[in-house]
Amino acid sequence: MRPILIYCYDAYCCWCYGFSPILSKLERIYEQILDFEVVSGGMILPQKPLHISIMTSFFAETSKAVEETTGVKFGKDFLWHIENPADSDWFPNSEKPAIAMCIFKQYHPNQAIAFAADLQYALFFEGRDLCDNEAYRHLLDKYNIPAEEFYIQMQQKEFKEQAEEDLAICRQLKVSGFPALFLQTDTSKIYAVANGYTDYDTVNARLQEILTQQ
Repeated sequence: MRPILIYCYDAYCCWCYGFSPILSKLERIYEQILDFEVVSGGMILPQKPLHISIMTSFFAETSKAVEETTGVKFGKDFLWHIENPADSDWFPNSEKPAIAMCIFKQYHPNQAIAFAADLQYALFFEGRDLCDNEAYRHLLDKYNIPAEEFYIQMQQKEFKEQAEEDLAICRQLKVSGFPALFLQTDTSKIYAVANGYTDYDTVNARLQEILTQQ
């Protein structure tokens, strides 16, 4: 088997948004020798829907730190919900984007990293509500995914179970924060590459170290 770089992320993770350019660069550089897998982690999974107002201080502080550290920008349409929580109708939940990722992978398994980045751009820059089905329609057009099929699949138990399997993988890997990267070199060997946001040079050096040991 080719080594697999496993990316554990969550659509609502600000640091994953900041990490997207690094991951895209890694994919370009290593695509000839590595396979890439995206696993959704389930950062926000309340038993009952919770309004964005409960999380605004977290998102406000984190988005500022991410901008300062990574250079990515959070859009005014996202920040409006953080700055005006009383007027927002958002109830964030990681389940729907996790299901959407599972559906996407059956159409374009080799473009999951690009789709993860697009989901986060849709949320954090364009201010789209990922709990709203319509937030995905423009990406279906971009990737030539039949909208009618996609929205039927969003309701199917099969893809909800696949999303739950992704959560289980993150638990098995003992992911304690997002983003997290692991390199699986064979069926029994998995190496931790990054736990939390990590700069490109550090990730690249760690990958090189592991690969030269094989």
